[in-house]
Amino acid sequence: MKSVMIRLSLVENVNKFVNIVSRYPFEMDLRAGRHVVDAKSILGIFSLDLSRPITLDIYGDECGELLKEIEPFVVEE
Repeated sequence: MKSVMIRLSLVENVNKFVNIVSRYPFEMDLRAGRHVVDAKSILGIFSLDLSRPITLDIYGDECGELLKEIEPFVVEE
């Protein structure tokens, strides 16, 4: 499992992010505090507090290509 902090502050960013992660076969969750949602769910993402960075948990070992694609959303911890 790999975890990275991301920021999705704009509606356009959420749409782009979901389009990217939906192309990958492994499971992914977004965590904000105690709330966890499917990273491929637009409605789930909008239920989170997007004013702060959120944690993306990727349940796959070969996620290098995904990490390159989502680099614009990644923030330093």
